[in-house]
Amino acid sequence: MKVILITGASSGMGYQTARILAQAGHRVYGAARRVEKIEELASEGVQALRLDVTDESSIVRVVDEVIAREGRIDVLINNAGYGYFGAIEDVPIADARHQFEVNIFGLARMTQQVLPYMRKQGCGRIVNIASVAGHVTLNFGGWYNATKYALEAFSDALRMEVKPFGIDVVIIEPGAIRTDWGLIAADHLRESAQGGAYQEKASRVAQGLRRIYESKIPTNPAVISKKIAHAAVCRCPRTRYRTGRGAKLMVLAHTLLPARWWDALVTMSMSKM
Repeated sequence: MKVILITGASSGMGYQTARILAQAGHRVYGAARRVEKIEELASEGVQALRLDVTDESSIVRVVDEVIAREGRIDVLINNAGYGYFGAIEDVPIADARHQFEVNIFGLARMTQQVLPYMRKQGCGRIVNIASVAGHVTLNFGGWYNATKYALEAFSDALRMEVKPFGIDVVIIEPGAIRTDWGLIAADHLRESAQGGAYQEKASRVAQGLRRIYESKIPTNPAVISKKIAHAAVCRCPRTRYRTGRGAKLMVLAHTLLPARWWDALVTMSMSKM
């Protein structure tokens, strides 16, 4: 049995991962701002905690509460995050900064808060939910891509630093997932471009995003959740799990194609979605 703390557990992959791990007999603490959604999993054994990863006091309170109840944290799954699409010129710096606060700095602060306990235990595991967007850049996704590229570097450095203390760092890199993420990103893209130089093209891309995420093309989040749960508790985890429909192919194409070819492919395909 592991003591597991998972952020962003109120919906999608986080919600399902919390359920899978609790059903497997682990002590699971699900944390998110919409704590009432997590409370639906109480009958499954998931304990809900209110958390805002942009609030230092909230982070400290959640970790302290788990330690007070259990005396340890074996696994931290950093799942909280969101996508904000928009032209780099159009997205207000305050919104771009908030995306970094959630996707990088909040995650980093959660990690910093649990590491002293894991070092004292002589073991532990950090599972960071990244994305193929940390390897593949999309038109109008610059700010979101920047946070996911940063998360890749952060996780690689962290893995080397904490290995001597018996702590694993695992990165999950999903492709497109059938959640509200794409719909929210599409709405942000359309709103940020309103009345600006990118409005026409951004509207077409936003419409395409909605069509994709309302279709059956994206991977069912249950598939990704099972992979996250496996990575959280298996004996010898891989450093990276690239999973979901199209994830490996996209990264391979981005690696092999010259940069201008990739730019043209992405620009053309996103304009015609």
